[in-house]
Amino acid sequence: MTALLNLLAAVALLVWGTHIVRSGFVRVFGADLRRLLTNSVSNRFKAFAAGLGVTTLLQSSTATALIATSFVGSGLIATAPALAIMLGADVSTSLLAVVLSFDLSWLSPLLIITGVALFLSYHGRHAGRIGRILIGLGVIILALRLIVEATQPMRNAESVKVLFATLTGDVYLDLLLAALITLLCHSSLAVVLLIAALTTALVIPAEVAMALVLGANLGSGLLAVLVTAGTTPEARRVALGNLVFKVAGCVIMLPLLGIVHGLLGEAELAPGPLVLYFHVLFNLMIALLFIGLIGVIGSLVERLLPAVPPQVVDESQPRYLDPIALDSPTLAISCAAREVLRLGDLVERMLQGVIEVMRSNDTAKAALIRKMDDDVDRLYAAIKTYLTQISRESLDEREGRRWAEIISLTINLEHVGDIVDKNLMELAEKKARKQWSFSEAGMAEIEHLHGRVVANLQLGLNIFVNPDLRTAQRLIAEKEQFRNLERAYSESHLRRLQEQTPQSIETSALHLDIIRDLKRINSHICAVAYPTLEQAGVLRPSRLREAY
Repeated sequence: MTALLNLLAAVALLVWGTHIVRSGFVRVFGADLRRLLTNSVSNRFKAFAAGLGVTTLLQSSTATALIATSFVGSGLIATAPALAIMLGADVSTSLLAVVLSFDLSWLSPLLIITGVALFLSYHGRHAGRIGRILIGLGVIILALRLIVEATQPMRNAESVKVLFATLTGDVYLDLLLAALITLLCHSSLAVVLLIAALTTALVIPAEVAMALVLGANLGSGLLAVLVTAGTTPEARRVALGNLVFKVAGCVIMLPLLGIVHGLLGEAELAPGPLVLYFHVLFNLMIALLFIGLIGVIGSLVERLLPAVPPQVVDESQPRYLDPIALDSPTLAISCAAREVLRLGDLVERMLQGVIEVMRSNDTAKAALIRKMDDDVDRLYAAIKTYLTQISRESLDEREGRRWAEIISLTINLEHVGDIVDKNLMELAEKKARKQWSFSEAGMAEIEHLHGRVVANLQLGLNIFVNPDLRTAQRLIAEKEQFRNLERAYSESHLRRLQEQTPQSIETSALHLDIIRDLKRINSHICAVAYPTLEQAGVLRPSRLREAY
């Protein structure tokens, strides 16, 4: 029982090590890896090489599949190049298993010690993340050694012999069992390394191990399909095409297991390396068979998973909040920033609409604007939830500031939407119900202030995208000018009241409330400039929001 527990603990450690390395590389080099994939789709061979390289770093073909899937889903790459990427990813996984099978036990303590030192000394910074990767690599090597040691007392145990004797009778059962284990472990690499270790320890025969390797490959294909099940048809095509490769490969290879075992046996390889080289041979065979057919397979999966016909766009549904990018905080922050710009565009449309209602007294238009505020609220909630899912511990100082800027702008835009909906629209609807009209001068003042608010919103969004000190100072200057204009227009309205202008008398409260609310909106917009000013050291510590 103790030996079995030790084995299970070693397997868990192996799975955890691969997870640490994968997540570490995605966090450190996620943007570069994605850029590499998108720049390599000009032909199938470059795409194959890109899949090979990226998976070597991530140590997971499933992780590469998810990245390629997200790209296809967002329309960045076509299905066929993504399938070529997956062929390279599978070959890379098999080669990586061979490398990790070497006796690197001397390297494990060095990697772990160095990694821990970097992680603790530079926690939250780039060097600390590199340390995390080194820890993961050290843990993988350590786990493999522990698996070998844990299997030593199990070789002659009768219960173990009985257990694994059940695997020798049916290769299809072996295949399904390994596929299930891979689904549970979420790592075909870990499962293949475990199979090789057990084969080296003579716990299972080499031919059975080869069938288990086929199952591990099939399981990785099934895993990608399951993980992408809730995505769009376009995104699911990559996982399905990759599964087609693996199923076809298993169908071809299963009847030939005895022959292949005999041929590899003639090379006088040890049982463990034999299994690993078979793993490489299998994935190379799939790559050679299907690299020329990725266009055909791509067309097939496109027919099996046709695109959903375009429907009415739901503005409240996020477009850029990619859940897969959450493994890479840098990428996730970029996704959130793009979504905030969408939120800004939606708020701008609300602002444009409210002045049209004030001009025309169009209540139907007012109802549409109120619906847009519901969209703003839902999109705001989605962005905020997405941001909370980003690991703050994984952010460096610059990324932390960007995270804070995004959440701040999101909150301010939501406040602007609420002011438009609950204040300005109520005032506009009241004006429409009573069939009031502003005086010509009063309407001109409101339109002027409204135009400056819209222009400042556009300026604020530009600052958010490209923080520039001069532009930020210009926006803050606009805030001061707006305050002066609001004061001046309030005084001119009071003069019209003194002159007994009829329209000004009946709309007096509306007029003053509108310019007050426009001032509030402008203040929320101008807040986007504060981080840039603060970073440049020109933001005064006292009454800074008031002064600026």
